[in-house]
Amino acid sequence: MNDTPYAGLTPDVVLDAVGAYGLWPDGRLLALNSYENRVWQVGIEDAAPVIAKFYRPGRWSDAAILEEHAFARELADDEVPVVAPLVFGGRSLLWHGGFRYALAPRHGGRAPALESREQLEWLGRLLARLHAVGSRCPFVQRGTIDRATLIAQPMQAVLASPLLPAHLQAAYRGAAQRLDTAVATRFDAVGSVRTLRLHGDCHPGNILWTDAGPHFVDLDDARMGPAVQDLWMLASDDAALRALLDGYSQLRDFDHAELALVPALRAMRQLHYAGWIAQRWHDPAFPAAFPFVAEARWWDEHIADLHELADALD
Repeated sequence: MNDTPYAGLTPDVVLDAVGAYGLWPDGRLLALNSYENRVWQVGIEDAAPVIAKFYRPGRWSDAAILEEHAFARELADDEVPVVAPLVFGGRSLLWHGGFRYALAPRHGGRAPALESREQLEWLGRLLARLHAVGSRCPFVQRGTIDRATLIAQPMQAVLASPLLPAHLQAAYRGAAQRLDTAVATRFDAVGSVRTLRLHGDCHPGNILWTDAGPHFVDLDDARMGPAVQDLWMLASDDAALRALLDGYSQLRDFDHAELALVPALRAMRQLHYAGWIAQRWHDPAFPAAFPFVAEARWWDEHIADLHELADALD
């Protein structure tokens, strides 16, 4: 694995990549907040800026990225407000200088006001529309929100990482395995739930609000999963979740049995977070952004958190 996956992604390479498809960069570059990929706002002569997203090498296959792009276009065609990639000569996945990337129009906006019941209901209706499209057919290439992806793989990444102190290896393994058992028990108790194509990472940072309303950005984590996965990260408490569901239910039926999965999904995300950082530690952006993960006390706290999550599920 390349220890510095973006070492060759210089500003000149970014500008050349945008110019390679008939656009004329004016030299203005603004790096946007992104750790998994690298994302730039690029000024264009006599036109609106574009967003250039350079995909992390080895994370997704070409087919999986194209499936994400197709989902975004399908949503846009159904007038679900989402930022879809631009197409050049029939291609949305582009190559330049050894990097895979996509270009998209720039859509501004502000963070949603998640304390507003009106905005929460609006978001609920918007998610219902997204899920109506997402339920038409499954993803083939992008996988599912499951224990293998969000527990087993990140747990192995942590255990193989020098970040985890040697004296905490056994404690971490025990806590992670205990949480995995609790999550499995919860999923078994809930039983079969319908899965569909999701946004997958629907936190407030991936929704922008304008005077015309909200729109989704960044489908990079789109996967198959239960509908509630796209709802719970927007709800700070039970009242907020009820408001989201009130809006959602105006346009689409919701299986309330899925609500019992929320603690398990929250626990899986927290365990995955540590594994994600451990797996990406070779990328210089990660030690700079998450220096606390190199401290033993952080791992002590993380292990305690995993036990608390398992207790809540039990």
